[in-house]
Amino acid sequence: LSQLPGWSVRPDGSIVIATGNDDALGLYRCTPYNSYGTAGESRPTRVLLKDPPAFTVRPKEEYFQEVGRELVIPCVAQGDPPPTITWVKVGSEGKSSAQVDGNSSLVLHPLIKEQHGVWECTATNQVASVTTATSVHVLGTSPHAVTNVSVLPLLLAANISWEPGFDGGYFQRFSVWYTPLVRYPPRAHHDWVSLSVPAGAQHLLVENLQPDTSYQFSVLAQNKLGSGPFSQIVTSVPRGFPVTTVPPEPPAMTVHVFLSPPRALTANETVRGVLLRWDPPARASVALSGYALELRQDKGGWEVLERSIPGTDTQVLVPGLIKDAFYEFRLVAFAGSYISDPSNTVNVSTAGMEVYPSRTQLPELLPQPVLAGVIGGICFLSVAVIFSTTAACIMNRRRAARVRKRRQDPPLVFSP
Repeated sequence: LSQLPGWSVRPDGSIVIATGNDDALGLYRCTPYNSYGTAGESRPTRVLLKDPPAFTVRPKEEYFQEVGRELVIPCVAQGDPPPTITWVKVGSEGKSSAQVDGNSSLVLHPLIKEQHGVWECTATNQVASVTTATSVHVLGTSPHAVTNVSVLPLLLAANISWEPGFDGGYFQRFSVWYTPLVRYPPRAHHDWVSLSVPAGAQHLLVENLQPDTSYQFSVLAQNKLGSGPFSQIVTSVPRGFPVTTVPPEPPAMTVHVFLSPPRALTANETVRGVLLRWDPPARASVALSGYALELRQDKGGWEVLERSIPGTDTQVLVPGLIKDAFYEFRLVAFAGSYISDPSNTVNVSTAGMEVYPSRTQLPELLPQPVLAGVIGGICFLSVAVIFSTTAACIMNRRRAARVRKRRQDPPLVFSP
């Protein structure tokens, strides 16, 4: 054994071969002995070299497919002996509705929302097992539940944060739901209170809570197709004022922000589209940042049509509506990180209306081609007036010079 690099014998008589190669192939016998001799050789054993599984075709890192359609994900491996391919969804409980075709590819048909997530392909033979993973994104669904909900208890308040789940392929909004836990509720059940979360935010400060009272919190995600499942419920107790015999320092003044919704939203049909007008919020304790216009079609989910309307504007033009459809519009106001409640809702029916360019824009006094023509005409008229005035002045000067010359010349006398 000393002539074979990497070979050694353990105290119990086992042979250790550090690197398997052709030198290790063959028949082996073991002969035990001591000072009295040996009882003979063991039965022979044969050493064979086998290859562990290795992937020849790996799935891509991510797959995106619409719900209800078919998704086929390849996964091919080779080895000696040939490996067995299995697919499993990470985190799934029990059996997953996964089918594997003759080429060891994962077949998801029809694709459903519950199949969204990470899938693992495992190749196994007598030598080893190897695994590779891919992420499946199912589009066209309601949002998935948010994760990692945490609550930070504050003085008479709580700060709730979370990580968004997959949005289903559409813009999603969040709302925080909470309720107090009381030992003897005044009614047979207690009600949950919901607070809207500003667009794009992943946390919300819930204020005006009762001290030393347990609260339950949960987060709900919504998109144009509906609501996703509620997150797990987290229980927390807001902190109250410390109990002490020393008069406490006066608490810092809390600035209450008042932002009422836009008022008197109206809709009028024009030659260029639907013109929406409104009045600014009646109460706004901070400077108004702007407005966001929301709409929904045929009683569907609300969508944000325009999120950057200046706070100084009180009207917006909405072209690009589909004919013979029913629309609802509403407006919200922004002031820093605060958002108002929605305004009143106006209804618009496009039955018989023309189809306008699909781009929301602020109304102008005149269309750009007409405005350009008017400006060009004014400029041309101004040049013509200046040219005419200059020509008249030159002609008058010449006429006056001829008259002066005639008066200065002596008369001509002809003799008979």
